[in-house]
Amino acid sequence: MEKISKAPEPVGAYPYTRRVGNLLFLSGVGPRQRGSKEIVGVKRNEKGEIIDYDIEAQCHAVFANVRYILEEAGSDWNRLVDVTVFLTNMKRDFPIYNRIYADYFKDNQPCRTTVEINALPTDIAIELKCIATVD
Repeated sequence: MEKISKAPEPVGAYPYTRRVGNLLFLSGVGPRQRGSKEIVGVKRNEKGEIIDYDIEAQCHAVFANVRYILEEAGSDWNRLVDVTVFLTNMKRDFPIYNRIYADYFKDNQPCRTTVEINALPTDIAIELKCIATVD
């Protein structure tokens, strides 16, 4: 029986993971949910334009997606060794994201880089690029 993925479908022609030796590289992971085009925490007006977003909801969703992908690839959260975080609004979102990140990474503290960027490929406010170990 084939295992059904919990991770959202990639938005492009790329795999979520690539293994090289005992390292597992994750492509950029956002806060979308599997089977849906809706983005967690995004509020739109009647024209479909984003009027606000909930960075806390997006953080929890992206961390859950990273966990799903790691586990499906034979690794786990505690084997993360490097995390690059992309935020679209550092000034507004960093304090909230940083607090939530600290809760998720109490036991395992991978190296981390946080970068502000102008936009991401979809209407998300956060994306993670990760490296983990795997047996």
